[in-house]
Amino acid sequence: MTEFVAPKGVPDYIPPDSAQFVAVREGLLSSARRAGYGHIELPVFEDTALFARGVGESTDVVSKEMYTFSDRGDRSVTLRPEGTAGVVRAVIEHGLDRGALPVKLCYAGPFFRYERPQAGRYRQLQQVGVEAIGIDDPALDAEVIAVADAGFRSLGLDGFRLEITSLGDESCRPQYRELLQDFLFGLDLDEQTRQRAQLNPLRVLDDKRPEVKAMTADAPVLLDHLSDAAKQHFDTVQAHLDALGVPYVLNPRMVRGLDYYTKTTFEFVHDGLGAQSGIGGGGRYDGLMKELGGQDVSGIGFGLGVDRTLLALRAEGKSVGSAARCEVFGVPLSEAAKLRLAVLAAELRAAGVRVDLAYGDRGLKGAMRAADRSGARVALVAGDRDLDAGTVGVKDMASGEQVSVAIDSVVAEVLSRLG
Repeated sequence: MTEFVAPKGVPDYIPPDSAQFVAVREGLLSSARRAGYGHIELPVFEDTALFARGVGESTDVVSKEMYTFSDRGDRSVTLRPEGTAGVVRAVIEHGLDRGALPVKLCYAGPFFRYERPQAGRYRQLQQVGVEAIGIDDPALDAEVIAVADAGFRSLGLDGFRLEITSLGDESCRPQYRELLQDFLFGLDLDEQTRQRAQLNPLRVLDDKRPEVKAMTADAPVLLDHLSDAAKQHFDTVQAHLDALGVPYVLNPRMVRGLDYYTKTTFEFVHDGLGAQSGIGGGGRYDGLMKELGGQDVSGIGFGLGVDRTLLALRAEGKSVGSAARCEVFGVPLSEAAKLRLAVLAAELRAAGVRVDLAYGDRGLKGAMRAADRSGARVALVAGDRDLDAGTVGVKDMASGEQVSVAIDSVVAEVLSRLG
C-alpha cells in the first residue's frame, strides 16, 4: 500500500475520467453563460459566521457537516459547504446590488461537507451554481430552473425529473410553522428531534431516518397554506415553465436542507443513483441579502452536482468529453528527428491542435504503441533519412496509411486531415 492516499471521501479525477468531468462541468456552466450569467470566483473558505447566519444554525450542514477551524489569528473560518452565502457576501461587499439588477452570476468549484462517504456523496463535492439577485419575479425563477434543465439536457442526460414546490412567504410561513409544530409535538419524538421542532420545524420534515419519515407522513404541507401572493407567484412560475417546455412534477413535501429558501424551491432527481438521487436543486431566498447586511432584495439560485451528474450519465450508459488526450502523436526515430518534431508540435499546438510526442528511447514499435494508446488520429513519423529528404511521414492511425509530406507542408496537411 502506498504511504499517502487521498483523504476519505475525496475523489481524484484522472484521465480518461477527468475529460468527462471537465465536459460535464463546462456543459453545465455553458448553459448559464448563454443566459447572461457572468463568472464569479469565490474563496474556498469564509468567516464561519457567514454560514451560521446564512445557511441556518439548525441545519445539518451547519450543525454537523462543516469543516471549521481557527486560523493563526484565532479567527474561526470554514471551508465553504455551499455557494450561495459566499456569492451574496461578495455582492454586498462589492456593491453589486446597488447597480443594474438582477445581478446574474455563475460559479464552479469544490465544496466541503463532513458526510459519510458513499456512492455519489463525497466530503469534497464539485458543483456548478448560479445566482440571480435583486429582482423578485416569477419569470426569473423559471429562467433559473430552465438554465439548469438545459444544462443537463445539453449533456444528453434525460432520465431525470424536476420536482418543484413553494415554501411560501413571510405572511404565511408563521401560521404554517405553528400548525406544523402542533402536529409534531403530538408525535412520540425523541428529545433531540423535539428540540429541532421547536427551533425550526421544517427541519424535522427533512429528517432522513425512516422512523421519523413514517411519523411525519401525514404532516400538513405548506403548499396547502400559501398566501394569495405566494400562490400567485408559484402559479406564474408554473405557467412560465409550461411555456418554456420544461417538464416538472409537484412535490408538496420537498424540504431543502438550507434554511434560507422561500417561495419557489426545486430539485432535480435521477433514480439511477439510488439513495443519493438528487443531482441538483435550489430556490428563491427572500431574506438572505438583508440577513447578511445588504439591501432587502430577493434572489434565486441553484447548485448542480458535477460528480453526481457524471454518475447519472454513466447510469444511462452515456459519456461526454473526449477520452483522447491528443489528436496528433509524434514518433521521432533519432535525436535530430525529435528536435524537428518538437518544432512541428509547437506549431500545431499554436494552431489549436492537441499534440504529444514519444519521449525516451522506445524504438519504433514502442513509440507506435504509445501513439495507439493516445487515441491520436494522426501520427508524425520521422528519422534521419526522412529529414535528409526534407520530409515527415504522416500516418492515418485508423487506416494505417502513411505518406511522406514535405516538412514545410506538414502543418497544413495535418490541419486538413483533422478538418
